[in-house]
Amino acid sequence: MRTLVVLAAATSLLLALTACTGTDEEPTSRPSTSPTGSPTSSPSANPGSSSPLQPAPDPISVAALADADLPGGDLRLGAVRERTDSFTSYDVTFGSTRSGRGSRRMTISGVLNVPTGRGPFPAVVLAHGYIDPAYYERGQGMTRERGHLATAGYVALHVDYRNHAESDDDPRVETAVRLGYSADVVAAARALAATDRVRVDADRIALFGRSMGGGVMLKALGAEPGLFAAGVGWASVSSLEAENFAQFQASDASTARLRAATRGRHGLPTDDPAFWRGISARPLLDRITEPVLLVHGRLDETCPPRWASATHRALRRAGVDATLEWYDDQHAFGPAFVTAMDRTVRFLRDSMPQ
Repeated sequence: MRTLVVLAAATSLLLALTACTGTDEEPTSRPSTSPTGSPTSSPSANPGSSSPLQPAPDPISVAALADADLPGGDLRLGAVRERTDSFTSYDVTFGSTRSGRGSRRMTISGVLNVPTGRGPFPAVVLAHGYIDPAYYERGQGMTRERGHLATAGYVALHVDYRNHAESDDDPRVETAVRLGYSADVVAAARALAATDRVRVDADRIALFGRSMGGGVMLKALGAEPGLFAAGVGWASVSSLEAENFAQFQASDASTARLRAATRGRHGLPTDDPAFWRGISARPLLDRITEPVLLVHGRLDETCPPRWASATHRALRRAGVDATLEWYDDQHAFGPAFVTAMDRTVRFLRDSMPQ
């Protein structure tokens, strides 16, 4: 892994960086074929911005992301990448922002699959997992998911994130890039809702994250409750960033500079647990108003299955309508991919009915 992505302040670091092996805690339940049931409590009301009596949140935190204005729009269709009987695929760009309304506008690249037909179509924003930005190519990481969704009748917008492919670079890459990823998927949803270039049903836009993108998804739902109609997380990283650090960085000798830089500004998770909790999704799960589907493989060698169980429990405790589905597969989802995607499409149809 290249050290350019080394977050000198390591602040948002913060989802998973690379694949890694470890001792996974295998779930004992079998894969279910239906939702696990309704939560015992209703989702809590959305809290507003920080009370004047409370200190302002750390500017590098999910709470600060929730307080920020995160505009998006100006979806532009570029070259046609592919045409099939079911959909047409385009290179696209749209607008995001570095830190909120009034700050410098950024252009984010991506790939858009548009189903054949008149629409308006429901849509899904796709948040991919970690791929070294030095080698990442436009639309990489969720090609199968994008095609499956478009064939099922969903506009699918794959977000490249800032500092990836043809997206603009964010000079804060060394301090807050990962939170910027969540800002970019929020901007993508707003771009889809506002565009007149594709017929999208603005009330039926979901967010689907894979691996690192699962953490991006949860942070975006917590930061912007009500923007999306549903959330999906496949093989997701932990909703606690200290666990991601321990799994993906703490034992890797190549991250010595990263660990030193982190210690210098905020400390390692054991030095500054409040900061690391603040950049995690879990403390703001009670802001989520949308149903959430988590999909995980019992044999996941990268993101331990116990993380999915813990996040699911935390979501349910927070009053979120959350479902966890297990499959006998690994992190990349090979044999179970089609079955899991069919289940995901059913969840989206149930969550975003016409």
